[in-house]
Amino acid sequence: MRIVCVGGGPAGLYFSISAKLRDAGHEITVIERDPPEATYGWGVVYWNDLLDILHANDPESAAAVSAGSVLWQGQEIQVHGARHDGTAYFGGYGYSMGRAALLDVLTRRARQLGVDVRHGERLADPADLPEADLILAADGASSRIRQSRAGHFGTTTQTGRNPYIWLGTDRQFDSFVFCFEETEAGWIWFHAYPSIRGISTCIVECSPATWQGLGLDAMEAEEAVPLLEKIFHRALDGHSLISRSRGAPAQWQRFTHITNRTWVDGNVVLVGDAAHTTHFTLGSGTRLAMIDAIVLAHSLTQHADLRAALRAYDEHRREELHPVQAGARSSMAWFEQLDDYLDRDPVSFAYAMAVRTGRQPPWRYQVHLANQVPALRQARRAFDMGRRWYEDRKRGGAPLPLLGRSLPGRRQSG
Repeated sequence: MRIVCVGGGPAGLYFSISAKLRDAGHEITVIERDPPEATYGWGVVYWNDLLDILHANDPESAAAVSAGSVLWQGQEIQVHGARHDGTAYFGGYGYSMGRAALLDVLTRRARQLGVDVRHGERLADPADLPEADLILAADGASSRIRQSRAGHFGTTTQTGRNPYIWLGTDRQFDSFVFCFEETEAGWIWFHAYPSIRGISTCIVECSPATWQGLGLDAMEAEEAVPLLEKIFHRALDGHSLISRSRGAPAQWQRFTHITNRTWVDGNVVLVGDAAHTTHFTLGSGTRLAMIDAIVLAHSLTQHADLRAALRAYDEHRREELHPVQAGARSSMAWFEQLDDYLDRDPVSFAYAMAVRTGRQPPWRYQVHLANQVPALRQARRAFDMGRRWYEDRKRGGAPLPLLGRSLPGRRQSG
């Protein structure tokens, strides 16, 4: 089958890998408009479930991604305001990786399998697609292919209220940190996690009123960096924020929540952010894109008829995404109504944040309170270390790293 993937992000590249592994006879071309050294954003974050999935699908690329991954353990919620000032904690752990490093690993693996990956190539007209049996629209949330056929996919968009900017910092966090700072113009906060050695991702968000009150709406993004460093000086511990990641400087944005009535139009199929978006506070975009890729590649092997394969993929994945996107909308709305919760003490506020996507069992609050006790929190970390050891061994992995260090060469990915 001749397949063209438009977009060289995680969805397009991982589909090409997954499809080639299932049928080496596929002729697959990946077209990416940007040069190989260009990417937006800093790091992507993921959990054990994705590591299991990737290792089962392709152990070789999973091990390569793991070699560039960073482990973070625990989550801190720092609240610095006039009424309350303190830190609360969540348990658990996760993994993150620089987006550029992830794309590099996937590109090398795709080419190794015989995929023709072309950087710096752009479709002149998204309505005039290349000749192919199957066209993958993996060109992101602003997909030109989807927009050129919007009436066929039944696209619905919802723009979030809060401005946000995706920055980096040279502070190396070893946990996932949420920091909320009260200013004269209102509350502003960041979500931060390690990306690569010495660099962490730092997404800054606030309400429109705070954004305007601080004058951020009248500044160039790079001009805003010194002000943001001053606001977050305690959490950054004197370290700098970084606006440039290989390409152009970061820009203030508002999140676009995208759904589609169908992901298929003839031989054109949507994957990743072109098909669906989930708010960054859930940290699921890369995970969902790569699972799309696996499910679509698997569907092509299960159905001899292309239309039946695409229909099965469409129905299966859209059904799975309904609760995920509902949770993402709830999370986005919660952060847009943050002032309703920030008058609480940090522990109560952190619990409200933890349960923002839906109802929880009664014992969840007791676990949250227990996690605020240092000795119990340390016991939870020891339990998590044992769990990581077990999961690594089950996948055939190497001994565990220390917190904040790169993962050793064998393991999974994200």
